[in-house]
Amino acid sequence: MSSQIPMRVAVVGATGFQGGAVARLLAERHHRVRTLSRRPEGDRPPLPGASFVAGDLGSAADVRRLFEGMTHASVVMPLVYEPERVRLYARNIALAAVEAGIVRLVYNANTRIPPGATSVAAFETRRIAEEVFRDCGVPLVVLRPPVYLDNLFSPWNGPALVNDGVLAYPLPPETPTAWISHRDLAEAVLAALTGEGLEGRTFDIGGARSMTGAELAAAFGRGLGRAVHYLPLPPEVFERGLAQLLGPVAAAGVAGIYHHMATGADPLLMAADDGVSAEVLAVSPAPVEEWVTRQPWQVWATDAEEPSASPQG
Repeated sequence: MSSQIPMRVAVVGATGFQGGAVARLLAERHHRVRTLSRRPEGDRPPLPGASFVAGDLGSAADVRRLFEGMTHASVVMPLVYEPERVRLYARNIALAAVEAGIVRLVYNANTRIPPGATSVAAFETRRIAEEVFRDCGVPLVVLRPPVYLDNLFSPWNGPALVNDGVLAYPLPPETPTAWISHRDLAEAVLAALTGEGLEGRTFDIGGARSMTGAELAAAFGRGLGRAVHYLPLPPEVFERGLAQLLGPVAAAGVAGIYHHMATGADPLLMAADDGVSAEVLAVSPAPVEEWVTRQPWQVWATDAEEPSASPQG
């Protein structure tokens, strides 16, 4: 299917950062976008070109209304890590997709997933959702991204980067990681929605090459025009800081990924696939330094006025 033919896309998760990037790109390309939100109308994030259905993923009727009349679906699950709750959400999505006759569903697992079972809820709940979607019979494409560059443009990273040249993140410094931006994720989702012969495939999307902490810091240094060094942040410190924003349950779920990576048990989990996914999907993720140069880092400078940017997740 050509990306130029207008689609009607149910975007699950469009009020979050990753789903929001997908919704905005689809609307920019003149596709019809509909999403689900529990928030009252005045408290919803701005998504030009998108329409909202009031409701919750836990309600089969609400999800059915979201999917009614849609042709395609893009799904990222919320920051929920309780297995049965995630299974309920996934089943509601799958049933609604079947009833609506969705011709393709693209599922963003929002993380890489190890091949074998783990005790990490962030992996296993996303595996549960993927299995539910595969079993429902709707043509499925799965995207498994590594780590988002947008995580680094935030109140807890921006000031240290701009003012002190410190890039602190909870990955071991020698762990090879393929970083990707929310915008590049959205481009990959669009390609997965429209590309020929992709049904049933899983892609470990990400940057074209892996980077260690020192290499990532060097790329940021080139983009910022100053020396930057990488500081490995202990996952427990990261989790405590995240809990102030998301609450302890969601923070523990997200941080579980970094606790796992800190063990060294699966050092290549977040690594690049040597550009295979980018070639098949015909997308070109931006180099890290190019992404860096596009961000308004001045909002974090100590001599700037109060920051106006929202935290990125």
